[in-house]
Amino acid sequence: QGPLVESGGGLVQTGGSLRLSCAASENIFRLNLAGWYRRVPGKQREMVATLNRGGTTNYLASVKGRFTISKDNAKRTIYLQMSSLEPEDTGVYYCRFQEGLSYDWWGQGTQVTVIS
Repeated sequence: QGPLVESGGGLVQTGGSLRLSCAASENIFRLNLAGWYRRVPGKQREMVATLNRGGTTNYLASVKGRFTISKDNAKRTIYLQMSSLEPEDTGVYYCRFQEGLSYDWWGQGTQVTVIS
């Protein structure tokens, strides 16, 4: 629902993989900074990965080497490829597009559950 549509969440076993996607409207997709955030049990919402229009990426330390953020301009979609998943990765994942202080859009969230 809304201008950002997330998909790809699910339940996997430890060590498994998932790919999240977030399709955005044209005006939102063109914003400077895109990213993925998550809310895991017992922790505040945290940045997982970001990608700006210049191609610069930034990752949460605990997911480096396991997660990859990317985009497909033609499809106006960003992705989060998650590999070697751990139970600690369980949570609700949100996509986000922002620019400056005036533009800030969030997806509806998609549940990722990793079982041991």
